[in-house]
Amino acid sequence: MTVHIGAEKGEIAETVLMPGDPYRARWAAETFLDNPKLVSEVRGMLGYTGTWRGNPVTIHGSGMGMPSLSIYVNELIRDFGAKTLIRIGSCGGMQETVGIRDVILAMTASSVSTPSRGIFREFNFAPSADWGLLSAAAKAAAAKETTTHIGGIYSSDVFYDERPDLNEQMTRHGILGVEMEAAELYTLALRYGCRALAVLTVSDHLLTGEALPAEDRETTFGDMVEIALQAAFPDA
Repeated sequence: MTVHIGAEKGEIAETVLMPGDPYRARWAAETFLDNPKLVSEVRGMLGYTGTWRGNPVTIHGSGMGMPSLSIYVNELIRDFGAKTLIRIGSCGGMQETVGIRDVILAMTASSVSTPSRGIFREFNFAPSADWGLLSAAAKAAAAKETTTHIGGIYSSDVFYDERPDLNEQMTRHGILGVEMEAAELYTLALRYGCRALAVLTVSDHLLTGEALPAEDRETTFGDMVEIALQAAFPDA
């Protein structure tokens, strides 16, 4: 048990899927895991542990933004022994070739700043995904015939962005989508010698203004959860 996670020793699996929304964590656990058990609900951030095809899995919310995710990832790794952490969430598309409902597998995650910025100071660290997870997720997505894009994303400090000039440069340089957590997840995983990946569903688009209807998001989110689980356990 830690300040922010109420689980007991042994109640967190080595593989953790992390949606931002705690209610999405509950939905994913009840939908995809066998015998899911609520192991933490500190401050309303829900965490469940069960099994998927016989493999222990925890699905734990991260909250919105890198500072929130950083708290949970630090504690999951340091205090509970998590080894594989996969973010499952939504993002905004930033390329014309990226469509609504498409899945993005984030190879790298650029940012203006992260909670780890104070460590690196003037150094521009380039956080990246674990290759084994990335390649396994690509194979899983191809098997599901899911339209998938692999490349760089942008992890923003803010949701209500007022930097159209920066967005233009990111689009110009091939950034596929924008979200708010992956850069810090990748940084922490690399720091602690763990594996990390972000599997993202495009729910809206910065160029076209399109947005996925609320009633359709759950179905698309399900495809993303399956890809993440298959990436974590490719032989299951």
